[in-house]
Amino acid sequence: MPNNLTVIVLAAGGGTRMKSKTMKVLHPIGGRSMIGHVLKAVASIEPQHVVAVVGHQREQVGPHIHEMLPEAVLAVQETQDGTGHAVRVAVEAVLESGAIDGTVLVAYGDTPLLTGESLAAFAADHEAAQRAVSILSGIVDNPFGYGRIVRNHEGDVEAIVEEKDANRDQREIREINSGILAFDAEFLVEALPKIGNDNAKGEYYLTDTVQLARDAGLTVGAWAIDDVRQTEGANDRAQLADLGRELNQRILTRWMRDGVTIMDPATTWIDADVVLAPDVTLLPGTQLLGATVVAEDAMVGPDCTLKDCEIGSGARVVRAHAELAVIGEGANVGPFSYLRPGSEVRARGKIGAFVETKNSVIGEGAKVPHLSYVGDAEIGEGANIGAGTIVANYDGIKKHRTKVGRHAKTGSNNTFVAPVEIGDGAGTAGGTVVRRDVPPGALAVSSGPQRNIEGWAQKKRPGTAQAEAAAAATAGEPQGERDVSHGGPSGVGQTGSGEEQS
Repeated sequence: MPNNLTVIVLAAGGGTRMKSKTMKVLHPIGGRSMIGHVLKAVASIEPQHVVAVVGHQREQVGPHIHEMLPEAVLAVQETQDGTGHAVRVAVEAVLESGAIDGTVLVAYGDTPLLTGESLAAFAADHEAAQRAVSILSGIVDNPFGYGRIVRNHEGDVEAIVEEKDANRDQREIREINSGILAFDAEFLVEALPKIGNDNAKGEYYLTDTVQLARDAGLTVGAWAIDDVRQTEGANDRAQLADLGRELNQRILTRWMRDGVTIMDPATTWIDADVVLAPDVTLLPGTQLLGATVVAEDAMVGPDCTLKDCEIGSGARVVRAHAELAVIGEGANVGPFSYLRPGSEVRARGKIGAFVETKNSVIGEGAKVPHLSYVGDAEIGEGANIGAGTIVANYDGIKKHRTKVGRHAKTGSNNTFVAPVEIGDGAGTAGGTVVRRDVPPGALAVSSGPQRNIEGWAQKKRPGTAQAEAAAAATAGEPQGERDVSHGGPSGVGQTGSGEEQS
């Protein structure tokens, strides 16, 4: 790599064909903005200077660039008068803080497939050949619409001819101009003021430097990239979606070659910053987004969306949605679970069907198997939460925490009114509303004795199938009202969770 390398990233255009209130280069693809991918590639080659040219919506674009690459210099192009004008603005910004020498590489903020390896190879080839100007080119089957690279017999570039200006022979040329250029810095500084705008659009074209270099007797060349798709940009949403599919396919292919099993690549989406260990298995319909990390032997899917999550080794996640959650080693989550930010399921823990958690810790080996909401809570090691449990964490003004102790067993259809603590080894009966702390080993019961009102169906629903069935079943039996105090939640012989008590 050249030691003195300046990279200029052009990101000032409005991108009107996107028809969006969001600036074109900020549109997301593969978990980053388009310009985010470019800046990641640029940063990987460790240039001496990075200058981003901003214009439209710079109040959005500028902070985003600094978030991605804090050391980048922002150069403002007040009016979009062409690529030559944009690069002149960028060079002036660098010269304000010192000299510019070595190689200057010009890239675009809407080419998300571009890699650092390709930029490094291009810059190295330019410097090794000691050219004034180098063009990153590509060989394509259908060059229609692209500027053609016209070479002489020695292989040097004589010109870039646009489609509308090309003659019949030039239209047959399959080597195209990507727009990505490399310059000798000294030549570029001298050439930029010489670029004119005597053209239909009245703009300053950076490609005019090719003729300026040729007129000065300097060398102009082109480096044809093997993977020409890296140079493609997106001007509208259809092109963005096409690049998104291509980027995703490249990400999937890389992970499969690194030892990840992806059962159905057509329905699996993985963002660029996701990290997967060997022997991870992804089933159909899986989306891994943001900075999600999945450890070895974990299985995710089918039909999962995980964003910014940590998945431990050997964990199993099925038909679940999770964000900013941690799922521990050997834990099980799903199906149809929703883990909101701050959820942590520790080793061998379980979150079952139709369970929602938020800002809660499910302890090692603890279980929340069915139809429950657990918010702002700590469930202790080995505890079992009965089906239909609600942690009532909000009093209308503030959120409060609930703590369930180690190896506690709670009944079905419980409500824990926070703040409340259920002690180690404690239990709660089915249907209990827990409003006060439960001591370790105690059983909490809140409902009264069960009452059976005999003959209610016949009296209150006469003439219905219900009443007729009840009458047939009770023919000849006396009717009235009686208490049943030997069963249900009022009887201390049952917890409502299927656990026998002594």
